[in-house]
Amino acid sequence: MRRIVIWLSPLVLLAQNAPTSEGIEYFEKNIRPLLAANCYQCHSSQLDKPMAGLMLDTRAGTLRVIVPGKPEQSLMLGAVLGSRPDLKMPPGRKLTSEEIERLAKWIQMGAPDPRTGGDAAAASSTAWENARRHWSFRPVQDPKPPRVSSPDWTSPIDAFIKARLDAKGLTPQPKASKLVLLRRVTYDLTGLPPTPDEVDAFLKDASPKATEKVVDRLLASQQYGERWGRHWLDVVRYADTSGDNSDFPVPAMYRYRNWVIAAFNKDEPYDQFLRDQIAGDIIAARDGLLEKNKEEWQEKIIATGYLANSRRFGSRIQEFHLTIDDTIDNLGKGILGLTIACGRCHDHKFDPVPTSDYYALYGIFKSTNYPHAGTEIYPHTYGFAALNPDQADQLKRFETQLSGLDNRIEDIKAGKIKFAGDDEKRRAEAENQATLRRLSNQYPCLQKAYAVSDGKPVNAKIMVRGEPASLGPEVPRGFLTILGGQKVPPEETGSGRLELAEWITDPKNPLTARVIVNRVWGWHFGQGIVATPDDFGARGEPPTHPELLDYLASRFIEGGWSIKNLHRMIMLTRAYQMSSAYDAASALKDSKNQYLWHFNRRRLDAEEVRDSLLAASANLDPAPGGEFPFAPEMTWRYTQHQPFIGKEQDFANNKRSVYLMQQRIRRQPFLDLFDGPDPNAVTGVRPVTTTALQALYTMNDPFFHAQADALAVRVGMAYGPDLDRLNYAYRLVYGRTPSLDEVRDCRQFLAQARESLAGTAVPEDRKNREALAALMRVLLSANEFVTLD
Repeated sequence: MRRIVIWLSPLVLLAQNAPTSEGIEYFEKNIRPLLAANCYQCHSSQLDKPMAGLMLDTRAGTLRVIVPGKPEQSLMLGAVLGSRPDLKMPPGRKLTSEEIERLAKWIQMGAPDPRTGGDAAAASSTAWENARRHWSFRPVQDPKPPRVSSPDWTSPIDAFIKARLDAKGLTPQPKASKLVLLRRVTYDLTGLPPTPDEVDAFLKDASPKATEKVVDRLLASQQYGERWGRHWLDVVRYADTSGDNSDFPVPAMYRYRNWVIAAFNKDEPYDQFLRDQIAGDIIAARDGLLEKNKEEWQEKIIATGYLANSRRFGSRIQEFHLTIDDTIDNLGKGILGLTIACGRCHDHKFDPVPTSDYYALYGIFKSTNYPHAGTEIYPHTYGFAALNPDQADQLKRFETQLSGLDNRIEDIKAGKIKFAGDDEKRRAEAENQATLRRLSNQYPCLQKAYAVSDGKPVNAKIMVRGEPASLGPEVPRGFLTILGGQKVPPEETGSGRLELAEWITDPKNPLTARVIVNRVWGWHFGQGIVATPDDFGARGEPPTHPELLDYLASRFIEGGWSIKNLHRMIMLTRAYQMSSAYDAASALKDSKNQYLWHFNRRRLDAEEVRDSLLAASANLDPAPGGEFPFAPEMTWRYTQHQPFIGKEQDFANNKRSVYLMQQRIRRQPFLDLFDGPDPNAVTGVRPVTTTALQALYTMNDPFFHAQADALAVRVGMAYGPDLDRLNYAYRLVYGRTPSLDEVRDCRQFLAQARESLAGTAVPEDRKNREALAALMRVLLSANEFVTLD
């Protein structure tokens, strides 16, 4: 055995109350995992009776058995070395030489330990009080708007913005022009440009409520839900495939997407919107909706597609703990603005989220049945919800037979089923294939939803270092301690999802309302009051206008959690209607425009660019999208080496981009090129890139060329003279008429294009169309088309 070297080199001992970053890194990398794997089973604050009353998951407890800076005097090191016959630890095994050396080195370093006295679950009341002082964990206040002297900054929101501008010595820009404002409002609420008729009507309307009428008209449109539903789908990382290494399709997932769009259109209160997604099936059963209102019952089942949408991993089902982790991560970042999933392997390093809180939530979702969309080893679906109750038994019967067949086939491959000889094995395999063919031919076409249901209620055990094979103490199901720490009642026979939904949407919860109003603000202004919308914790940015954030959250709750009312409150302000003009003096003081001295210009997002192309060409199909043309379910045999790959041409359509098929392992090419959402993670803020590929796309892509050609036909059929055609094209593309210089340049371009086509093989009757289409490509490629002031 290699001799153990005790680190006695002259090191500067680190003060226990102020470990360095290097010391903390050493502890987190080498010591915490060592203690968790070997000591917490017997010496944890999570246990009712820790052995010898020693809790090594606390700093105070650890200091009982070590002497910082003096490994040779430390009881812990003596125990693991076996130098004391009466005390040898850990029981049943001996640490390796490397593990003992790491422990000795850590003690010699002064035992740097970032834990503030203990595991967060056992932290002192002082530590919790310190955590509650963080701005996002304080109760939502209802501040009074400050007084400002500016006559046109009259709304409460304006008062908060103007007061901060005045305090920073910043001069706000004047109001935007009516045309700029109309484009801004229309794109913000619908993701589409205003039509020429809508521009004319707004410019002629001189009434003081002209903008308010436009906002109300757009909020009542189908296009509103398609735009704002897409925002929510960014948050919940929506996809039409499951995400495992074969990326099996989920044909029924579109129902959840359409439910989200409908929920925004009918302005479903946000608290109910969340409750339905977390526990809609439980609410439907509790309220007897199947008997009272079948359509509403179906909607609440479909709503739980939020949870079912969690990503799947691997080829089997042994990795399902990662799916639950994905659920917790999305619920934390997307709804509560906290990186809760950091608590899976260890206490959160920065926020008051102990590992015990993570597993309190984990138990709720472990008590939930998730549907199986198929994997390489188990390709057949099961656990889906029948939307026709009369077909539920039939669906379950087929699912049970097919999943049982999958298990038998896998058991034969794995050698778990013994046969007398090869002939018997071949007969069994042939019988399995015959059964599979029979069931595939008989499989019925049923309406079903990718939804969850309640399973057997169980508490989760802590996975030491996040490893499912290394289990620690059991944790009761419940909520985050910092937000109340409520527990699922012991007598509760369900998963606890309904209780969780109620805890999350409790008006006293300081996070839920703040997070969503910040998201809505950010989607309107291009940046949130909190610039990190998915992280309201210690590592996130603090709010630039904390009083305004709380004012909005208070009004939001008071107004019945109405998203549409929040839009009206924001969009009818002087701050929202400001010009995007640049001012050098203000930029020197506030280069990031944190205090909103001007409106932020922005590039249209991926869906807006595509939808605007289709709108300009008159090719946009306004009908809602339905199920995608996936191959029949019984034909699926996808593997990690031959996964499902949705070919763009197979799923192409001219509907709104929200209705495009979204695949997890291969993003939709157009949306990917223009920085569309990541279907594998919360997308609170989309990145904005400017690349050569985007410019090359407008020059070469068949879809882009087809829309330019259709636009040329549209303007060519509408008017004869070039000037009239140019005026109409500019109005369709930019919402305005061209300047005299632009008319001159366009006429020169058309003349040169016609001349260049004169000696070509292009048919005579198409030459004018080709020249006009070339000009349309130029107009559609311009910055003005993809930029919103």
